[in-house]
Amino acid sequence: MSDANEPIPSFVVSDRNLALELVRVTEAAALASAHWTGRGKKNDADGAAVEAMRTAFDTVAIDGTVVIGEGEMDEAPMLYIGEKVGSGGPEMDIAVDPLEGTNLCAKDMPNAITVVALAERGNFLHAPDVYMDKIIVGAGLPDGVVDLDSSIENNLRNLAKAKGKAVRDLVLCTLERDRHEEMIAKAREAGARVRLLTDGDVAGAIAACLDTSQVDIYVGSGGAPEGVLAAAAIRCVNGQMQSRLLFEDDSQRERAKTMNPGKNPDRKLGLHDLAAGSVLFSATGVTSGTLLKGIHHYPNHAVTHSLVMRSKSGTVRFVEGYHNFKTKTWTPQ
Repeated sequence: MSDANEPIPSFVVSDRNLALELVRVTEAAALASAHWTGRGKKNDADGAAVEAMRTAFDTVAIDGTVVIGEGEMDEAPMLYIGEKVGSGGPEMDIAVDPLEGTNLCAKDMPNAITVVALAERGNFLHAPDVYMDKIIVGAGLPDGVVDLDSSIENNLRNLAKAKGKAVRDLVLCTLERDRHEEMIAKAREAGARVRLLTDGDVAGAIAACLDTSQVDIYVGSGGAPEGVLAAAAIRCVNGQMQSRLLFEDDSQRERAKTMNPGKNPDRKLGLHDLAAGSVLFSATGVTSGTLLKGIHHYPNHAVTHSLVMRSKSGTVRFVEGYHNFKTKTWTPQ
């Protein structure tokens, strides 16, 4: 045990400071996109979030490289894969979704959030923009209590036994998609309740790992980049996740091979295959949902609700921010 008077290592202080800096980044994106909530213009909402997040990164003390972002350089003007961000500091890889749930924001529906994760260089899976099959449960359960290659009925029975519950008391969360209809039907036949999301599987995946959400398991296929972001959060709370990339054709499979040389693109991926090493995660709510409260506007200020986590400490913080429009500056000083 270290002496109480011993100085705290500088890297620990830096790590803690970065966690709070990330909140400012996701807050900026959320406040910018919230102007478009309910206006039916998802591209404008997304564009505002991207620009605000990119500007906010200019004040963060890292030498950052975007590895999960808005697309390739010729597809996105900002936060594209390979873009360098930050004001200088430790080398970090960055995964972002400036507005997860653009449709949710445009329609003023639940669960639109802004998301950022950081890892030490080389510790995020370079995920192509394809689908990923995912199964996620929270902490405090036996290793391998659920398995991506097992039936949904077996997974629900094993999870219920591990939690000391009946299957009928479990809540399964998934995206409402045609491809999930059979799995949903079987889960309901087994007795579980099913919570359906129209969009935004990062929030749903994280909810499966937080006691406050009343979600026990997340199952189904969604975006691979979103899977990496979810994995970063799940690392911070010691949850379990298994996944596998899903390819529509050989060109997608070759793309995955190029992005991750020497790796079998069809392999089952564990949590540390997606996000390894020391990881930081932040998300801010745009519209209220399972994970976070949305932005509340008042005549002269707005209130944000954010989640920030560090894998090193396992600390989960919910941060409520009050933003005064009379003094708030939206660009770096």
